[in-house]
Amino acid sequence: MKTTLLLTILALIVSCTSSKKIANAQDQADFTLAFGSCNKASLPNLLWDDVVNTKPDVWVWGGDIIYADTDDMSKLKSMYAAQDAVAGYKALKATTKVIGTWDDHDYGVNDGGVEFKAKKESQAEFLDFMMVPANSPRRQQEGVYNVHDYNTAKGKIKVLVLDTRYFRTALTPDNETKKRNKPNKYGEGTVLGDTQWKWLANQLKNSDADFNVIVSSIQVLSNEHGFECWGNFPHEVDKLKTTIADSKAKGVLILSGDRHISEFSRTNVDELKYPLIDFTSSGLTHAYRGFTSEPNPFRAGDVVSTESFGLLQFNFEIKNVTLKMVGDNGAVLGSLQQSY
Repeated sequence: MKTTLLLTILALIVSCTSSKKIANAQDQADFTLAFGSCNKASLPNLLWDDVVNTKPDVWVWGGDIIYADTDDMSKLKSMYAAQDAVAGYKALKATTKVIGTWDDHDYGVNDGGVEFKAKKESQAEFLDFMMVPANSPRRQQEGVYNVHDYNTAKGKIKVLVLDTRYFRTALTPDNETKKRNKPNKYGEGTVLGDTQWKWLANQLKNSDADFNVIVSSIQVLSNEHGFECWGNFPHEVDKLKTTIADSKAKGVLILSGDRHISEFSRTNVDELKYPLIDFTSSGLTHAYRGFTSEPNPFRAGDVVSTESFGLLQFNFEIKNVTLKMVGDNGAVLGSLQQSY
């Protein structure tokens, strides 16, 4: 009886200690990642000081850094220069590493994909903005996808930045409902293209990182709204889930943008011991303030339809990440915790 009571007390102590560690994970962050999308230099951005105040180890652009929608490279260059001149962004760059990807409006054409004729020239301007050295192999590569490894004294994080534009094949317009697009026939079309798919699978399979963060400019899980998303290519969603599960990579989660709303989506995947999360953060300078509702069978929590950025605080000891939607003055508009 005494032994049973002692074991019960010890279990409660361990449980309470673990719960306390998870609850305080945000105060014990070993690595902090901030990200955002949908940004116009011509509009006031009230969030840069808040981003800087979180002291992120890295800032990740999730796409739509500018709204150019052009094949005129001089216009594209001038808009990137205007963003670079924003005081708050300059302050961030002075203290924080900046990485990221593009989406359709900085790529050059709304909802654009493989067919965009100026994509090589646009890629060169994007890489200039991201300050990629002239002799980098990325200058010879088709597409802006890339890997960034962060090794700390306590653990490792791998950030895999995808390109959902350069190789993405045609969408299927929905002429039967009020939605813009409908899913392609299963097996038809691609989001990433063969070369990028092989690269992604190899990166995940050979990763020894404690956390693996996949950055997609468009949403992966939310698939019923009719706008751009991986759900327009359902076989590609399945392929991504299978690629993640087969790789045995640890702590995989997804970041996305594009939608002018922020939300958490979550689903269970066979052979994964943890749920797959898609954290959408959008937008930085303009949000869908008229948002009322839309279906998302994977949504966890509420939609945020005001300006915000995303924050991820990683704790290596307890294999936990705290995800936050952060608004002006550092207000936490939504949060989620996940252990791996």
